[in-house]
Amino acid sequence: MRFEHTILWHLLPLSFTGAEPTSDGVRHVQHRLPRVTAWLDRVIELGANGLQLGPVFDSETHGYDTTDHFRIDPRLGDDADFDDLVRQAHARGVQVVLDGVFNHVGRSFERFRRAEAGDPESARWFRREGEGWAVFEGHGALVALNHDEPAVLEHVVAVLRHWLDRGVDGWRLDAAYAVPTAFWRRVVEQVRASHPHAFLYGEVIHGDHRAFIRESALDSLTQYELWKAVWSALNDRNLWELSHALGRHAELLPEVVPVTFVGNHDVTRIASRLTDPRHLDHAVVLLATLPGHPVVYAGDELGMEAVKEERAGGDDAIRPEFPDRPQAPEGRAAGVLALHQRLIALRRRHPWLVDAVLEVTAVENERLVYRLSRRDGGSERLEVVLNLSEAQVAPAGGELIEGGTGPHRAAVFLTR
Repeated sequence: MRFEHTILWHLLPLSFTGAEPTSDGVRHVQHRLPRVTAWLDRVIELGANGLQLGPVFDSETHGYDTTDHFRIDPRLGDDADFDDLVRQAHARGVQVVLDGVFNHVGRSFERFRRAEAGDPESARWFRREGEGWAVFEGHGALVALNHDEPAVLEHVVAVLRHWLDRGVDGWRLDAAYAVPTAFWRRVVEQVRASHPHAFLYGEVIHGDHRAFIRESALDSLTQYELWKAVWSALNDRNLWELSHALGRHAELLPEVVPVTFVGNHDVTRIASRLTDPRHLDHAVVLLATLPGHPVVYAGDELGMEAVKEERAGGDDAIRPEFPDRPQAPEGRAAGVLALHQRLIALRRRHPWLVDAVLEVTAVENERLVYRLSRRDGGSERLEVVLNLSEAQVAPAGGELIEGGTGPHRAAVFLTR
């Protein structure tokens, strides 16, 4: 399966399965990964064909403080549990993407233990800052790796290859923006030599996206600028802001096809972020029709609500435990799921959207129209109308295939 046509469903296994908040006191392997396997049919039901897993490796707390990149976190299970998850995903045509944290590690990482004990070889694995060890963005529990150290490069390449050999299809590289792009290029060159089809993308929040891709050689990166413009423009009823972001998004193509999203494990859920619930449809329409590699954060397809708070434990609400297996949604959740299913099906019917030519054709404060054309020159195109006003707006040309043009509606038109 070509990854360019993969639509990902994203979850954090530790919180998703209700694992203990820390690894302290975990004496025996807890076989929780089968709970994730039980949700693979939701991926298919949604219409997606990829599963993006948050950290699954041995760690101290939330998974982003890795202590052993070659071991499944015992709070989740063991190699057999992981292998079964990958095998069952592939049997359903679902690709699997892992989350790799290679900017920093937890303080229980074996090499760091040795460094603190005075081992000079191990000390070279970590950056110094003043008289102490450098940490990630002020988090003392996250010790920054030294990406100028050849042994660190060898380690990262070995980790990526190890899990790709186990059947993984791609990697999300956490905090990629904090790692020198030259380091990523060396990683990519070595991994590509052994796994040419692996999809590698980086978490990038700001900066020159095209320069990052050129210098790092990664396949893609996260589109936070577009994420922010979606909810901000809808809330402020200022579609000029969205128009500007769409223009910048279009400029990235085809040099890089970004990873697009309206929610993830680090931000307030889109259903809570939007001040008018009628505009959730607009956000999902944008995700499903815009060029990119779309990712749906688990629970967003049900309209789940939760607010991220800037405090210890402030991510807990946006990273809840899920039931052992999917349950039939009711009420509003059923409607939101149906919306996602229709729009993902629309995207699957028009796979050329992944790198479509994007053009804004009309914009006002409360109305925006954009056109999506085939990059190969084919005649098929989509036109999307976003209406935030209390009035009916004029339809675009072509056949209405989703939504409507009434007050606070979003519509998709097809022209052949």
